Amino acid sequence: MTSPLRLVPDGELAWPGLSVFDPVYIGVDEFGLPTSVSLIERNMLIGGEPGAGKSSLVNTIVAHLVLSHDCDLVLMDPKQVEMWQWQKSAKVFVGPDIVKAISVLRRLQILMDKLYEQLRRWDRRKIERGDAFRPIALVIDELAYFSATVGDKKLRELFSELLRDLVARGRAVGIIVIAATQRPSSDIIPTSLRDLFAWRFAGRCTTDASSDIVLGRGWADKGYTTTSVDPNNRGLGLLLAEDGVPALVKPAYLDDFECARIAAYAAMLRASDIPVSVRMPVAA
Repeated sequence: MTSPLRLVPDGELAWPGLSVFDPVYIGVDEFGLPTSVSLIERNMLIGGEPGAGKSSLVNTIVAHLVLSHDCDLVLMDPKQVEMWQWQKSAKVFVGPDIVKAISVLRRLQILMDKLYEQLRRWDRRKIERGDAFRPIALVIDELAYFSATVGDKKLRELFSELLRDLVARGRAVGIIVIAATQRPSSDIIPTSLRDLFAWRFAGRCTTDASSDIVLGRGWADKGYTTTSVDPNNRGLGLLLAEDGVPALVKPAYLDDFECARIAAYAAMLRASDIPVSVRMPVAA
């Protein structure tokens, strides 16, 4: 991936012309053709066994969002190493703290309700490009930590309830949820939650059942399963849209150096006092 980072001729910082409303490039399909996903008014679930390459897909998506002038980010990373490079560009960064994670979800829920009130005043049903409030991308790496591992059962259930509400109701006001987990199972991704995700990506799984937990019941019986993915072909998986069939996709890969370069530039852009209106892309 060629880095889009650049300066305007007079040396001032410039946004690279990306938007959360535009399709997000994620990689190539089995024929080598570019594959993109539209995230506005959509949510995305990413699952697979450890080492399946889900973090590569997460970072590729976050790289687009962090360079989008019209998107705010809320990041939850219990391991604190998968998305730490994007921390300075995030409105909120949550590590291995389920109490803080629940507090953030509650704040997002309150914000969501207020945004719906605003839409009613505008006599509108959904957010549009150029609105006064910006879409928010909530990116959760290792969902299992918050929903099935840490804390007592009541905290885990509360986290899952709040997350489900945001996934179910947040799309029209621009709240995008991207959740990833290394251990797909029914206690982590219940059917009632999975079916709310328009986009689902399954990296390599060790069983057909695990693959179906991400993609949806019955796909393995139709021949769509990631158990056949070569363990050495990290990142390869099946991408399913809510109105389609699973397709093989190889996500793009950004190494730590590229992530660091993009993250540093994005942090400078977001910290700058230059109005967004003058942060124009530069012709190649």
